[in-house]
Amino acid sequence: MQPEALAAIHRQVMWNRLVAVVEEQAQALLRAAFGAVTREAGDLSAGVYAPDGRMIAQAVTGTPGHVNTMALAVAHFLDRFPAATMRPGDVFLGNDPWLGTGHLFDFVVVTPAFRDDRLVALFASTCHVVDVGGRGFTADATSVFEEGTLIPHMRVRDAKGLNEDLLAIICANSRNPVEVRGDLLSLVSSNDTGVRRLADMMDEFAIEELGPLADFILSSSEAATRAAIREVPNGVYECEMTLDGYEAPIVLRARMTVEDERIVLDYAGSSPASRYGINSPKCYTDAYTAFGLKCVVAPEVPNNAGSLGCFVIEAEPGSCVAPERPSPVTARHVIGQMLPDVAFGCLARALPGRVPAESAGSIWVLAMSGQGPGQGAGQGGPAGRFNVMNVGLGGVGARPGKDGLATTAFPSGVGAIPVEVTENEAPLVFWRKELLPDSGGPGAVRGGLGQVIEIGAIGDRPFSISAATFDRMRNPARGRDGGGSGRVGAAHLASGTRFTGKTVYVVPAGDRLVLELPGGGGLGDPAARDPAAIAADLEAGYVTAEGARRDYGG
Repeated sequence: MQPEALAAIHRQVMWNRLVAVVEEQAQALLRAAFGAVTREAGDLSAGVYAPDGRMIAQAVTGTPGHVNTMALAVAHFLDRFPAATMRPGDVFLGNDPWLGTGHLFDFVVVTPAFRDDRLVALFASTCHVVDVGGRGFTADATSVFEEGTLIPHMRVRDAKGLNEDLLAIICANSRNPVEVRGDLLSLVSSNDTGVRRLADMMDEFAIEELGPLADFILSSSEAATRAAIREVPNGVYECEMTLDGYEAPIVLRARMTVEDERIVLDYAGSSPASRYGINSPKCYTDAYTAFGLKCVVAPEVPNNAGSLGCFVIEAEPGSCVAPERPSPVTARHVIGQMLPDVAFGCLARALPGRVPAESAGSIWVLAMSGQGPGQGAGQGGPAGRFNVMNVGLGGVGARPGKDGLATTAFPSGVGAIPVEVTENEAPLVFWRKELLPDSGGPGAVRGGLGQVIEIGAIGDRPFSISAATFDRMRNPARGRDGGGSGRVGAAHLASGTRFTGKTVYVVPAGDRLVLELPGGGGLGDPAARDPAAIAADLEAGYVTAEGARRDYGG
């Protein structure tokens, strides 16, 4: 074998091994985390970076909103703590929405990796913590100052140990101090795992620095992405989407320009920032837009600084997709997680037949709390106060040649939190959690189904639910190429009172909360759906007889 070919194989093996290192980093966080949204749903990310802040590799486990925002977040840490000032044992953290992952609930932790006292890499991880004070997980705030405790980039550990004063401040401002401290220490531990495994890898391959490997990874990824973009016809493609919004509907306008080996997507003309906390900071907008573009254009290319650099995202400062301080941003994924579908809308005009229909998009975060006397926050029992979080998942849009996935978190990729976990943490009972028939949009291939969830309190006590992220209750996921829209979502009390906005609602004693998650859009003419597929849907209960007659004429 020629030396050049052998060297290429060697570099590829090291690349794969580096991905395994960060995957173990992510798994360490997944297993050590205290909060259920991280431990059970996988709302986290992990990655390794060159000393100059370029993301080299990311873990498979994680969400695009975390990974792609973290790709830029590490550079902000380096602005405050230059690489030359970092020392072995250092760990840094922060949760600034504009310099991190888009809202205060996500902490980013950065750890430098040294070899013989020489900086060779940076490890970063992030996860969603249960509570950061303020109003809690609600969109009702009108400034970020009301939304919780903002921690600027700070050193949380050095060679002497943890900065207990900083941790005390964070915990003193949280309703769930035990869980929050546990999650932060899990992030530190996760990065330490990455540092150790990187040292093992460098020993195994007898390398003293990652520079040559990083250059190979990033240049290869960039070249592959540019080649994929060349397959998209040059031109300008536009899309518009309307969301429910808070005080008024939100209109997202996108203009995608394909220029040989680069794609620029501009959100000029989108709605101004909302007065309430549903705005998507530019870092979060960049993250999910690039993810949507890459899903269709270059899905097989690994995610790193090389591949992401081929996509340029532009937005007007002060808009809902680029809010300026101190705009409220807690429920930023109401807008941010809809952006891949906006990108899909542009791509569908450039690549007809290759793009899925719209999905439910934004997950419904079920932030529930009770104020009963007796026990501490986060502890179950009929007499206890509690502050817990679960998630509701809608349907994914139909895909070319395949039905959409039911109750799946696209684009975030988070998993479901088992009801038993939430019931163990709080005096709540999930009376129903099942697929919602007829919620998937009709088409030659059907949209994915949403679900219905019914929750009540033990002991006939009232509890509250934040509807901050409940969208697509008026504007459904649209079908494509003749497919029908998915069913809109709904939220109401079992006694009949319907939720119409994104504020906090009280479920009275003895009543129950009923949530109906939206479905994904269909793809293609419903008249072209295979009769056998319709019969299978009927047998499985995915559609009702009435729904089949209405949507398919059967």
